[in-house]
Amino acid sequence: MARSLSTQNLFDKKPKRLLKLTNPVLREAIGPAERKGCWILYGLEKNGKTWLAGILTKDLAINEKVWYISAEEGTDESFKDGMRRAGVTRSVKVQWDEYLPMEDIIYELGEGTKKRAGVVIIDNLTMYVDEIKPSHLKKNLIDAFPDKLFILIAHEERKEPDGALARMAKKIAKVILHTKGLTAFITSRHSRGGALVIDEEKSIIFWGDNN
Repeated sequence: MARSLSTQNLFDKKPKRLLKLTNPVLREAIGPAERKGCWILYGLEKNGKTWLAGILTKDLAINEKVWYISAEEGTDESFKDGMRRAGVTRSVKVQWDEYLPMEDIIYELGEGTKKRAGVVIIDNLTMYVDEIKPSHLKKNLIDAFPDKLFILIAHEERKEPDGALARMAKKIAKVILHTKGLTAFITSRHSRGGALVIDEEKSIIFWGDNN
């Protein structure tokens, strides 16, 4: 049984590792986030999910080892185009994979070649609904690797992440990134949140000049 903390111990406890975000808008909106737990990124099609995922990937890869699993779209030209729009170049050091079974992801993180990955991006949760139960997401994946941050990407249905697995991810996420009209609306447990315009021209078309 884990040892309980006193109030003094609780407030004296130091974070293991804080993420270093270089994008000033992301840094302010997300706040001093630890490299642990999970974030969720969700939105309707054509509203900037992949673009935003690329922006996060590029930024996080400056200081972290990032593993990106493009489980739904794979690594075809449309995916590469999305990464290019986000500013991901050949010099950005990221490990890329197409779909892998969840048991393989867990193996690679624990015993395989991805043990040193600090940030794991899983795109998209729809591909794993038959492989991991919503009630097991925290225990079998997130808590099993307490030194890693999982960024979980999901579709949107009726203004919420689509599917029970994605909805569970949102419940336990410390950062929620919701894309709408080429703008990311960010809710964070580490700050007051904020918004990042993914594409200014298209965002103005969607929202108008007053937003």
